[in-house]
Amino acid sequence: MEENEFRIEGRNAVIEAFRAGKPIDKLFVLDGCQDGPIMTIKREAKKHNVLVKYVTRDRLDQLSETGKHQGVIAYGAAYEYAEVEDILAKAREKGEDPFIFLLDNIEDPHNLGAIIRTANLAGAHGVIIPKNRAVGLTATVAKASAGALAYTPVAKVTNMAQTIEELKKEGIWFVCADMGGETMYKLNLKGPIGMVIGNEGNGVGRLVKDKCDFVASIPMKGDIDSLNASVAAGVLAFEIVRQRLQ
Repeated sequence: MEENEFRIEGRNAVIEAFRAGKPIDKLFVLDGCQDGPIMTIKREAKKHNVLVKYVTRDRLDQLSETGKHQGVIAYGAAYEYAEVEDILAKAREKGEDPFIFLLDNIEDPHNLGAIIRTANLAGAHGVIIPKNRAVGLTATVAKASAGALAYTPVAKVTNMAQTIEELKKEGIWFVCADMGGETMYKLNLKGPIGMVIGNEGNGVGRLVKDKCDFVASIPMKGDIDSLNASVAAGVLAFEIVRQRLQ
């Protein structure tokens, strides 16, 4: 679970967090509770597209740090999320072709932090992550990014495949990392590009992969068949950097 400093417990505290504009990653609510404050919290969650999980009182008791959760616990993000347009604007400000990392359901906060660090060092203009079934910007992610999170915008979207379709209208091509693809050295990865990295266990989802223009494989010579997600992101990203420098 996320670190305690980003855990918000109690009805008034959660309502005030929403009203103060604090970014909330997810919300745990007592299943079946329908009273006034809880309904207010649920409306705020819907307004801000926050994932709500309905759980038992025992589960809330397990998650609670204070023992006074009052049927609701929220987890806040360590950093503000950007919009996808902010990432495109950053590329325009630099006079560069957009270079964007898109992460399809990365679950390990250390991997996400390491990938954000790589994105910054590779000159990417931002990172896009999904709202659901993925880790958000927790304190662990911030620490693992080694400061990069302060400079690299991260946007959160509801539908990754739809986001790719919208970004294609901006002239961006997409490449995803997958063992079944063409060797990355044989692909033309110059110009406006989005690099897609998949989940640690299952890789890039089928719907997202189908939207990509290229599928790139990383040549490997060892006895096991896959790289850690953050390492794969680094290898493919710096092949893109190499080609952009030519």
